[in-house]
Amino acid sequence: MAQTTPIEVVTSGDLEDAIREHRPLPQALPVLPLRDMVAFPDTLTPLAVGQERSIKLVNDVLSGERSLVLVASRDPEIEAPGPEDVYDVGVVGQIARMIRVPDGTIRILVQTSQRVRLGDFVAEKPYLVARIEELPDELEPSPELEALVHSVKNTFSQIIEQIPYLPEELQLAVTNVDDPSMLSHLIGGALRIATEEKQELLEEVNVTKRLRRLAGILARELEVVQLGSKIQSEVQSEINKGQREYFLREQLKAIQRELGETDEQQAEINELRERVEAAELPEHARKAAERELSRLERLPPAAAEYGVVRSYLEWLVELPWSKQTEDNLDIAHAREVLDADHYDLEKVKDRILEYLAVRSLNPESHGPILCFVGPPGVGKTSLGRSIARALGRKFERISVGGVRDESEIRGHRRTYIGSMPGTIIRALRDAGSRNPVFMIDEIDKMGSDFRGDPASAMLEVLDPAQNDTFRDHYLDLPFDLSDVMFIATANTLDTIPGPLLDRMEVIQLAGYTLDEKLHIAKRYLVPRQIKENGLKRSQIAFSDAALKAIAEEYTREAGVRNLEREIGTVCRKVAREFAEGRAKRRVSISAKRVRELLGPRRYYAEQRRRTQDPGVATGLAYTPVGGDVLFIEATAMSGGGKLTITGHIGDVMRESALAALSWVRRNQDRVAPNLPSDWFSKHDLHVHVPAGAIPKDGPSAGVAMVTALTSLVRDEPVRSDVAMTGEITLTGQVLPVGGLKEKVLAAQRAGIKRVVVPARNRADIEEIPEHERGKLEFVYAERIEDVLEVALRGVAFKR
Repeated sequence: MAQTTPIEVVTSGDLEDAIREHRPLPQALPVLPLRDMVAFPDTLTPLAVGQERSIKLVNDVLSGERSLVLVASRDPEIEAPGPEDVYDVGVVGQIARMIRVPDGTIRILVQTSQRVRLGDFVAEKPYLVARIEELPDELEPSPELEALVHSVKNTFSQIIEQIPYLPEELQLAVTNVDDPSMLSHLIGGALRIATEEKQELLEEVNVTKRLRRLAGILARELEVVQLGSKIQSEVQSEINKGQREYFLREQLKAIQRELGETDEQQAEINELRERVEAAELPEHARKAAERELSRLERLPPAAAEYGVVRSYLEWLVELPWSKQTEDNLDIAHAREVLDADHYDLEKVKDRILEYLAVRSLNPESHGPILCFVGPPGVGKTSLGRSIARALGRKFERISVGGVRDESEIRGHRRTYIGSMPGTIIRALRDAGSRNPVFMIDEIDKMGSDFRGDPASAMLEVLDPAQNDTFRDHYLDLPFDLSDVMFIATANTLDTIPGPLLDRMEVIQLAGYTLDEKLHIAKRYLVPRQIKENGLKRSQIAFSDAALKAIAEEYTREAGVRNLEREIGTVCRKVAREFAEGRAKRRVSISAKRVRELLGPRRYYAEQRRRTQDPGVATGLAYTPVGGDVLFIEATAMSGGGKLTITGHIGDVMRESALAALSWVRRNQDRVAPNLPSDWFSKHDLHVHVPAGAIPKDGPSAGVAMVTALTSLVRDEPVRSDVAMTGEITLTGQVLPVGGLKEKVLAAQRAGIKRVVVPARNRADIEEIPEHERGKLEFVYAERIEDVLEVALRGVAFKR
């Protein structure tokens, strides 16, 4: 197969003896396939021939009439194209010159003439020979043809001026060609366009259509050339601008040196160096700072890396590597501060005082890592602020609720645009001290997704054995967190991963009793709301009955957040009376006035109404927002012994219901002796736990489910003043459960008088203040029979 070099333009004067008149065509001619090129009629084409069969073809042609057919190959990768691998249309040519090269190849110059279509191939070896048929031009003179000729010449002239590979002599040759067909052949062969497009031009016999197609190709090529020239010009302009700025900047530096002045960049670097020296960095941080300062000096201010390095250095010098506050180890002062800010919470206060005592004896001891767990509104977050005030430390708080990206904790690497340290390092920068009280709020609400697991990143932060070398991704330097006092808060422990929970000392904060809420309201909430609403103590006064009415009738919570909100509502309404002139003297808030200001009562004790029908028992549940009363309902209808359980309950509670039913059926003759023996096989049972939109789970409703089913089969209602909690086994044992204080407080809020709890939970009940225990009667149950004898009036079991 033959190859070509860029086309040469040869005028008639250059090759007088090579240009001849078109002679009649023979019936068949040898076919020379061309690689990556198309030969056009009436042009002079140089070719390099290297394949053995192609060299033989040339030798045979030269020994004969010197004629052959040049045709483009469809696939340039095929070394020896066959009949199906070449196009159907080519051109007849005569070899005008031939030169043999020392490497064994030959160079030929072919003068092309007619366009032909290949017919049947009469030979394939040693080279292709095919029958041919001439394809003459279809030329009809018209104004459109003249316009196309003019347009093609002008466009091609513009292209020649901007493309270096097209010689200027070609423009002269195109100008002197008057024949439209020869013009299209000359320009088509000169352009560097796709082989397929050139073949389309060759195969088009209608000269007008061919020129129209060529005009479109030229317009496209001119647009590409102009766009390339524009880009090149802009690039060159930017380069020249950058060089000019560089030279001017160097000249400015030289002038400033002569005048003894310092440029802005050097002044900035000197300032950073002074800050590094003043920051008292540890050895590893100082080396990193000096290394980055050296990089900064070598970078021009316009470089993208300049701002990144400068920001990194600013973070290094702003961190409190060696700055810390001195702890106030006065235990009496700490007790005074904690008591002034919070009522009760003795466990937490004792733990802080113990830490101060240890710190005074061992100044090298590290701070504790605490986790306050309790319902909302019990003062977990505000307690952290009080601890910081008692210790004389700075206080910083971050919330990790909803955080799903590990980089929020560890920071982003400096390779990212806009990278910055994580929340831990940022908070320490804000604190300005390396030993603040650091509160991590809502640690139970962290999530994880494709961006990482922030809970796993917290393992290093909250591990005393590791956090002295905490490494943020942005700083990429170890930072000592061992002197930080970490306090985490959570509403529940269930969603905290085990390894993370193991690193923290958990302190449970139970909900407040009614008396505790009244004390908190009088000491903290009322004065704060009076001040926030622009009132004075002389303008408004709350009676104990008013505060009790707000707590019992308008809130139902373990904490005091809604209680403070309702007190604020009352204060706002009174403030409006003073602003409008309707109130002239001190306003006394009584229970009656509370109902006038806050509207109808919102919460009622439902026990008597809900448990007046057989099959309903009052259970006690523990939720992330505190304890709550849970009603278990059971009913029966004719059927085949099927059990249905509803109320958005989990697997554990569902299994408790199955265990409860099994115990009742097993002890049918004891709990309901008058019930027919086949009653369960002829009835379907339905156990429902109301408030179906709220998920519920856990085993502590087992005894309530047994009580509800027993009440149903005996057709006897459960006592309305009794509530119960405990896990049930198939043998009737009552097992201990958690959250007893919260459950007891919920029973107290709901007006319950008697609470049945597992006997092994007696120690938990004793932790409840004695004055609160005295308001309720506690029954300690070893077996389910103990529960039923208390809950159902007509039940008595033989021991």
